Amino acid sequence: MTTEPTPSRVSRKIKYLFRYFLVAALVTVMIVAAKHFNIQALIRTALMWVDNLGTWKPIAFIVIYNLATVLFVPGSIVSMGGGAVFGVFWGSIYVFIASTLGATSAFLIGRYLSRHWVAKQLESHPKFKAIDEAVAKEGFKIVFLTRLSPVFPFNLLNYAFGVTQVSLKDYFFGSFGMIPGSVMYVYFGSLAYDCTLIGTTIQPTTPQAEAVQWVMRIVGLIATVTVAIYVAQIAKKALEKKI
Repeated sequence: MTTEPTPSRVSRKIKYLFRYFLVAALVTVMIVAAKHFNIQALIRTALMWVDNLGTWKPIAFIVIYNLATVLFVPGSIVSMGGGAVFGVFWGSIYVFIASTLGATSAFLIGRYLSRHWVAKQLESHPKFKAIDEAVAKEGFKIVFLTRLSPVFPFNLLNYAFGVTQVSLKDYFFGSFGMIPGSVMYVYFGSLAYDCTLIGTTIQPTTPQAEAVQWVMRIVGLIATVTVAIYVAQIAKKALEKKI
């Protein structure tokens, strides 16, 4: 005897299909945009426009940064633009506000669009579900360490954490790990004094800038190794408990 699908089940399936359609459409738009538009040139043009807005500059910059984050535009380019437009001090503050808001927005989008589907898949894979739950318990540490590491793509992490069980609170405060890298890019951008040089090969540099870059590379390497070992240990313990 076969059972007819209930209206509620049909409604849920339609919602899931709609969500996946949105994800597919977003990815398609980004691929087409990357092929047909010079993203870096568009960012430079937007930053030059921001630089002429007077008192509205900070708000416009934060809005552009948020859009760039959600659309997978490299945050380093926009952060350097913040340094060129606002200088090191205010640039660092505005970049921190913008990057945190942008990262949180992408996290919520990832959670709203994909988390339910991921949870359904994990039900049939108890081991992966155990790892997901264990990682969630150490969410702040893992988010913080991955934010320090240059190996993990900033924009991709925003969505990736959204489909895990990491809490919004842990994700938000863990994202403070972005601060050192953000300040570094803002500092590099401040050396240019000109938005048209952002993202080009003719950006000025100094011995101090090179020293800062090497320090950040070392910090990033340490964070990368630490988070890899840490997550491996968490996964091992979770699997041992499950077994």
